[in-house]
Amino acid sequence: MLFHPRRAALLALLACLFTAHAALAQTYPAKPITIVIGYTPGAVSDLAARTIADGLHQAWGQPVIVDNRPGSGGNIGAAFVARAPADGYTLMIGTDATMASNVHLYKHVGFDPVKDFAPVAYAGANIICLAVNAQLPINSVADVIAYAKQNPGKLSYGSSGAGSPHHLAGELLRQKTGIDIQHVPYRGGGAAVNDLLGGHIGMAFLSLSAVVPHLNTGKVRMIAVVEKTRYAAMPEVPAIGETVPGFEMSSWIGLFAPAGTPADVIAKLNAGVARVLTADAVKGKLANLGLVVMAGKPEELSEVVKGALQVRGELVKAAGIQPE
Repeated sequence: MLFHPRRAALLALLACLFTAHAALAQTYPAKPITIVIGYTPGAVSDLAARTIADGLHQAWGQPVIVDNRPGSGGNIGAAFVARAPADGYTLMIGTDATMASNVHLYKHVGFDPVKDFAPVAYAGANIICLAVNAQLPINSVADVIAYAKQNPGKLSYGSSGAGSPHHLAGELLRQKTGIDIQHVPYRGGGAAVNDLLGGHIGMAFLSLSAVVPHLNTGKVRMIAVVEKTRYAAMPEVPAIGETVPGFEMSSWIGLFAPAGTPADVIAKLNAGVARVLTADAVKGKLANLGLVVMAGKPEELSEVVKGALQVRGELVKAAGIQPE
């Protein structure tokens, strides 16, 4: 075979790239890692990020920094990570809202949820509940429907933001029951639960993690979960679907890296996150706060995103929500 300079140069380049990627995976992490969250502190995504950050720091010895970048329904944080270097040092906790709903709710999100990210780990399912201010005469979903029909337009519900699964749960309830309830979006679950406690809104769809710390105050009542069936850790709390047939709103979170991140780095991150989340103490703590640990592979998260994009698009269209 004749020597071909271009072919030799190409082979040398490929060899260098392979060596560089292999070296990166072997030495990773060699510096602090940042996990970006598109929401305010206190949200379930924030809880998950800090749990993962603490676990990876203990396992690998490198600082893992949690960076809250709220705004535009999580789009600001996601767009930042989409443009970050694909080296495994800038990651993102992505939610079903950011990665599946927002492309249907905003004219310009600033990123492509499929093309711009490399799925790392399917962290888990986020349990959402319906909570009401305790001063209202509401103890069940049936009471919500009756109260709203008797007081059309007067019952408001809070959510963690426009287009969030919490918001869409309210839209779905409105669609299926015909009640007139008003949506009040907040920049995260923490702000919504504060206004619920203060009586500024009558009810709210919130991640369980935002409600649980306040259940013993006597100021709020949790009356239902939005999953298809009851949550195993709280079997006494009914599902909305028991009163409103066909009602279901599933939510999830996952860890993502910028597209192009080396596969070996993705694999190391996935294994590290799985070890953190499946530790008995961590798994139990998260379950009590409404996060059902999945610790799934990158390909599982990829399929979850693609499926959710279709489902959320259909729901947003049916709700008549126009992109902002």
